[in-house]
Amino acid sequence: QVQLVESGGGSVQAGGSLRLSCAASGRTFSRYAMGWFRQAPGKEREFVATISWSGGSTDYADSMKGRFTISRDNAKNTVYLQLNSLKPEDTAVYYCAVANTGFVSRYPTQYANWGQGTQVTVSS
Repeated sequence: QVQLVESGGGSVQAGGSLRLSCAASGRTFSRYAMGWFRQAPGKEREFVATISWSGGSTDYADSMKGRFTISRDNAKNTVYLQLNSLKPEDTAVYYCAVANTGFVSRYPTQYANWGQGTQVTVSS
């Protein structure tokens, strides 16, 4: 079983930045891809970004490309999500998850374990 703990959320104004972190324990972190998803009030959970086991491959939702950057530090068992040029529509709870595969994936069904989430609020 793996435990994931997100941090770094908060409230910012539009155009601002945040860096989310997700610390993993209890599993061989470096073997698996990681992903970030988000869920806004009244909406379904949506894919944000994913990174392969080595960090050599990444994928982003179209609306996040160029603004968000996913990275990982396998020595620290941590994955990061840098959020830049934030917009009010980015307001959501952001979740990290560990995949059942080492390869990037956009599909929540391929993620075995999820964190509790961290709130990001962007005001206009």
